[in-house]
Amino acid sequence: MTAEPTPVRIEVALPTGTTTVSADWTPGIRDDVVLIAHGAGAGKDHPFLVGYDRALVALGYATLRFSFPYAEQGRRMPGPAAHAVATWDAVVADARVRAPRAAVWATGKSYGGRMASLAAAEGLVVEGLVYLGYPLHPPGRPDKPRVAHLPSITVPQLFIEGTADPFIQPIAQLDDAVAGCQDARVHWIEGGGHSFEVKGNRRPPAEVGADIAPVVDAFVAARRG
Repeated sequence: MTAEPTPVRIEVALPTGTTTVSADWTPGIRDDVVLIAHGAGAGKDHPFLVGYDRALVALGYATLRFSFPYAEQGRRMPGPAAHAVATWDAVVADARVRAPRAAVWATGKSYGGRMASLAAAEGLVVEGLVYLGYPLHPPGRPDKPRVAHLPSITVPQLFIEGTADPFIQPIAQLDDAVAGCQDARVHWIEGGGHSFEVKGNRRPPAEVGADIAPVVDAFVAARRG
């Protein structure tokens, strides 16, 4: 029987003052904690993220799935990037208190992963980063790449990407971005869209999210040596 999540609150020091965000903490049986951030348009309890979370727990990981302040406040549009970076700082600190001996891995869907990369470029200390659909640029705007900070990240990075994702077309642009990183690789989901949905193969989001967990597990195992 896998452990059940416990609702917790995490204090975040924003430039505008201190706030708190909600999170779900689930202890694990191994010395690894996976942090899970949501995308811009869906909160932490989206079925995709819950399925991903529960599959990681079944593999023995501890997980901490959390909200950004704008989502906590019921807003639909993300706040300043500095607020997301501060949230990542707070969540990593919280995880290290809850599991002092554990390796901490930052993972995030789209926006949440990109914000983790910004935090890492500014000095966030984690063992590795996993992007669940990195939003390389807005759809149809390859002239607006979000890559300038990626080469400065020193920890391992895993880009999990759908080959049909409009946020990374043309794919060669993502290949170039990954090649410019210090330590990064891509895991492709053939035919997958931005949430890894595959045309003609309709599946519940929770099931799709659960299928991502073994990919992350393999990444962690390789980096743990």
